Amino acid sequence: MLVGTSLTLLTPRAAAVGVVGVVAIAATVAGRHRAEAVRRTLQLPHPQPGRARARLALVVAFVALLTLTAAQPALTRDHHLRVRRDAQVLFVLDVSRSMAASAKLHSPTRLDRAAAAAAQLRGTVPTVAAGVAGLTDRVLPYLLPVPGRGGFDQVVHDGVAIENPPPQASAVRATTYDALQQIPEGGFFDPRARTRVVVVLTDGESNPVQTAEVAAAFARHPGYHVLFVRFWRPDEAIYDADGQIESAYRPDPSSAATLDTLASALGGQAYGENDLHRAGRTLQRLVGNGPVTDSGTTVRTQTPLGPYTAGLALVAAAGLILLSGAVSSVRWVFR
Repeated sequence: MLVGTSLTLLTPRAAAVGVVGVVAIAATVAGRHRAEAVRRTLQLPHPQPGRARARLALVVAFVALLTLTAAQPALTRDHHLRVRRDAQVLFVLDVSRSMAASAKLHSPTRLDRAAAAAAQLRGTVPTVAAGVAGLTDRVLPYLLPVPGRGGFDQVVHDGVAIENPPPQASAVRATTYDALQQIPEGGFFDPRARTRVVVVLTDGESNPVQTAEVAAAFARHPGYHVLFVRFWRPDEAIYDADGQIESAYRPDPSSAATLDTLASALGGQAYGENDLHRAGRTLQRLVGNGPVTDSGTTVRTQTPLGPYTAGLALVAAAGLILLSGAVSSVRWVFR
């Protein structure tokens, strides 16, 4: 719900650059007055007043728009967040060492791609509170489900990192999907949320899974739905701090089957990272529809207007150049 709209200057002190332009315009106007006084004294013919005024108006507009651009104007809107109380989503990102794998040294890692996908999927259910957790051999919360995108996006992009926190046991493969059993009784969701969707973003590389035990843990708590998204490519490797490939790691091609088996046992679905559109539609279907209420949280959004004022300043400059060019052409014809 929109509360209010206002115009804000993000860097008001930068408007001081307009002082130079104001001084130049004032000097030009003063010079025009003096020239007009001399012209009247000498009884010289008057130049075309309309063209002179147009040039002055364009100069004033250019300086004013340039000054406004330097101050970075922005349209500020305050919204009351409206959120559903009956449904929540928890995005569980695999932060084990294998998620550091990438196609090349400076290519996006699996975790980078998973974080971007989490933000994209979260956008498909804007009225549902969403949280973030990390997965290794345990599930630890980064952010319990909250309405809005600000805190969620910040945690996903800045707070999620490989082995942060580290697994309890050190091993070549730290991930174990057995840890997902902690979610139903771990207090990750508001008790009022009847629909609880867990979205696991992982590469599928796990230690052996006690599939039946994981499924039983979720079955004891109705209302849970689990969705998997896999980030894995066969040509990926883990690079150390010196840019060298870690020989201890090998991509596991059986990871897709592992996820499919687990998803089937949980009554959920597993998608590849290139199928986010379908995953988003499934997430929307699992969340369903429900009443939306005021969350009591106000969110401020800002739309920068600087590109528009800068564009108008260029239009004014172009008009001034064209007008000056037209005057010069007329003078050349009548020489």
